[in-house]
Amino acid sequence: MQLSKRLSAVASMIKEKGCLADVGTDHGYIPIFLVEQGKIEHAVAMDINAGPLERAKAHIAEHMLEEKIETRLSDGAAQLKEGEADSVVIAGMGGLLTIEILKRGADVLKGVKELILQPQSEIALVRRFLQKQEYQITDENMVEEDGKYYPMMRVTHGQMEPWTETEYLYGKYLLQKKEPCLFSFLEREEKIYESVQKKLEENENPNTQKRREEITEKLNHIREAKGILTAERF
Repeated sequence: MQLSKRLSAVASMIKEKGCLADVGTDHGYIPIFLVEQGKIEHAVAMDINAGPLERAKAHIAEHMLEEKIETRLSDGAAQLKEGEADSVVIAGMGGLLTIEILKRGADVLKGVKELILQPQSEIALVRRFLQKQEYQITDENMVEEDGKYYPMMRVTHGQMEPWTETEYLYGKYLLQKKEPCLFSFLEREEKIYESVQKKLEENENPNTQKRREEITEKLNHIREAKGILTAERF
C-alpha cells in the first residue's frame, strides 16, 4: 500500500501498536498500510457514509486483511466501544467538525492513549479547544502536497499550558523544530496578506478600517513566526 505524502505523514505519527480507530476512513488506506507494515495489530475503519465504507471494505479485501480490519458505519466515534482503541485518527476534516467529533466522543475517547488530528481548517481553533479540554499536543508535523499545506498533531490526555496567539496559529512544536514547510507556508501567506493590505490602503475608507486592522494583526503574527523560524539557535 503506497500512501500519499499527507497520509504517510499522518500514519508516521502513530506510536501505539495495538488497535487503531480511523474516523472518516474514506478508502481505508491508513489502517491497511499500518497493518501491513506491522505498526498496529488491528483496526476499526469507520465512516459516516456507506459509499466510502464500501470502498474501504473492497480495499481491505484486496489486501486480504478482513480479519485484521473491521469496518463500521459510524457518525464520528459513535460506534467505537469504550477501551477498544489505543489510537484514533481524525484526518482530512474541517476544524469545526473535528472539534464536534471530539466533543460528542468525549466519553469513549477518555480511554484512548493517543489521537492523531489533521484538521483541514480552523487549526488554531482546534489547538485552543484541546488546551481547554485537558488534551495536550505532544508533537506536530506539516507537509505540502499538490500546493496545499497540511499541519497535523499528536495529542494525548493531560494538562497543556496556554500557548501564545502565534503558537496557536502556527504550532508551537512546528516553530520549535523550525519546520521548513511552515516557513514556505508563511512566505505564501505573507504575500497574500500584503497584497490585500495594499488594496485596502488604496481604497481607504471608514468601512474598511476594521479589515485593515485585522490584516495588520495577521501580518504581525506571520512575521513573528518567521522570526522564530529564522532565529539562530544558541
